[in-house]
Amino acid sequence: METKTFLDQLLQAGRELATQGRELASRGRDVAEQRLGIPDEGPERDAALSSLGKGAMAGGVLALLLGTSGGRKLTGGALKVGGLAALGGLAYQAYRNWQGSAIGEPGDSGTPVDRLSGSEAEQRSQALLKAMLAAARADGHIDAAEREKIREGIRRLGLEGQMVQLIDNELGAPVDPAEIARGADSPEAAAEIYLASLLVIDPDHPDERRYLDDLAGHLKLVPGLVRELEAQARSSGDHVPG
Repeated sequence: METKTFLDQLLQAGRELATQGRELASRGRDVAEQRLGIPDEGPERDAALSSLGKGAMAGGVLALLLGTSGGRKLTGGALKVGGLAALGGLAYQAYRNWQGSAIGEPGDSGTPVDRLSGSEAEQRSQALLKAMLAAARADGHIDAAEREKIREGIRRLGLEGQMVQLIDNELGAPVDPAEIARGADSPEAAAEIYLASLLVIDPDHPDERRYLDDLAGHLKLVPGLVRELEAQARSSGDHVPG
């Protein structure tokens, strides 16, 4: 599976989880456990996969990443963005809005991730996935036991090879905003990386706010653009029923 496809599934799963309300959020850990409870082999596994679909299992992995035992992130507006096209579109619009206010007219805002293909799409998607994995761990809630649950969820998604290795490496790596920022090959990509991080983080949590601020600094995002990106994330949730 391409990173772009998996990332799109994660974002769509986030929208589904976030729009199911506080009742689901309050028991998010149970939901994750249930959704990842797929038999290892045999007809029962095939039937479960057919019933749940990859999107539902991606939702289970995402629930574990977000640490939903308290449900504090599943109801966040930013998580309701949806798929990769929505993320790219929001970052693109935020960048154009900032350019318009900063220089009087919008300029070239680059190519959104969903419109990239081939190696460019893979490179950008990997940078965004790494950003989400790092941001999800910014509050330190993912310990060794949680990492093992996530690894099991990834395995049951049927992912193989490079994708599994990428996720496993990131889950075990230090949370380093400078390293994440090095994945940005353009100002437009930097805007997408910040927005992807914002989707899975609680900006009101001191540790996570500090991480976002550090990331913005390493990405060389000016305060006006950061404000525009955060406004776009908030407005995206306002238009989705909770």
